[in-house]
Amino acid sequence: MIMLFHLLALCVLASPLAQGLDNGLALTPPMGWLSWERFRCNVDCTNDPDNCISERLYMKMADLMVSEGFRDAGYEYVNIDDCWPALERDSDGRLVADPVRFPSGIKALAQYIHSKGLKLGIYEDFGSKTCAGYPGSEFYMETDAKTFAEWDVDMLKFDGCNSDPKDMPYGYPTMQFFMNKTGHPMVFSCEWPVYELIHQLPVSNYGKIAKVCNLWRNFDDVTDSWDSVLSIVDFYGANAGNFSYYAKPGAWNDPDMLVVGDFGLSYYQQKAQFALWSLWAAPLMMSVDLRNVDPMAKQILQNKNVIAINQDPLGNQAIRLFEFRGSISVWVKKLAKPGSAAIGILNKDNQGTPTPYKTSFADMGFSNTKGYTVKEVFENKNIGSFGLTEQFTLYVEPTSIFLIIADPN
Repeated sequence: MIMLFHLLALCVLASPLAQGLDNGLALTPPMGWLSWERFRCNVDCTNDPDNCISERLYMKMADLMVSEGFRDAGYEYVNIDDCWPALERDSDGRLVADPVRFPSGIKALAQYIHSKGLKLGIYEDFGSKTCAGYPGSEFYMETDAKTFAEWDVDMLKFDGCNSDPKDMPYGYPTMQFFMNKTGHPMVFSCEWPVYELIHQLPVSNYGKIAKVCNLWRNFDDVTDSWDSVLSIVDFYGANAGNFSYYAKPGAWNDPDMLVVGDFGLSYYQQKAQFALWSLWAAPLMMSVDLRNVDPMAKQILQNKNVIAINQDPLGNQAIRLFEFRGSISVWVKKLAKPGSAAIGILNKDNQGTPTPYKTSFADMGFSNTKGYTVKEVFENKNIGSFGLTEQFTLYVEPTSIFLIIADPN
């Protein structure tokens, strides 16, 4: 079966119609809302109609993205995750939405989402079944690509459960080919490298992945805890395979969803996650119940100064310059404005008192001889102007981040 798949994929990719991704989409990291972390695979619409995976849920979230100012802040995708289809394909082999939970169908849902000035994303799987056991796209990729295009879907998240990761270098380009062939623009969100990591395969070929996918997950699923966020931070700090190099307009590393506004992070930890994801030029996909989002979390998620760092048109991904005693780490992201940078000083320590961090721009590798003017980002406060070698001290709260913009004098 695997050999047959390889032969089919090679025939497709040898076609003169095959082409690189270059779909002109996701020129800045996508922003939106995704159901998975907050609502998982709740399909019990009888006993829990307000929280089950249904057209009603996605329509309500779309309404709130508009009325609560998220759309105006830049969030535009409303993304369905696993558990939306019926358990069987129809007689023509096409996916169909669960008729009880999505009685109007996905095309009608897309029309509703579009009427709000938003875009609709959907979920499928490279394997025989999705992670939750619903029909996968194995041997149905062309049919599914056509179906999603006919439904006017704007983004496809393509998971990798119930498949052989060794097939992914063939399979993901094949799905991208069929998506291109429809002529309908769809952002392609891949899970290719994370499954290679899970199965301990060699470090992913990010150069190839970036030619196939608009964004790609490359580490474990985030959960609603600071420990989970820190594990992702450490992975992105290690930067194995130099994956940060491949981030650029139209192609982004994806550290998974934001859990800002959920249950597991403190206020300062929520700020830290949002700042780091923005420094990394990561997709900003909320997974929070917008019906009762905490006002402080909402303020974080809509902070225009932090979002501007994420959406900077240069598309540079911050790298970790160094980590001091396992606690303080320094992250630097070059910005489109010549000589300017966003800098995050993360404090992983949880010992209850702010940690002083003394540094200079020369120590951080900067070179403008006239020095830099510094502004704190979240509150948009001026910190001061410092010479290149002039020492200054920043106090960073426990499990928090000090986020600044440095502009050359």
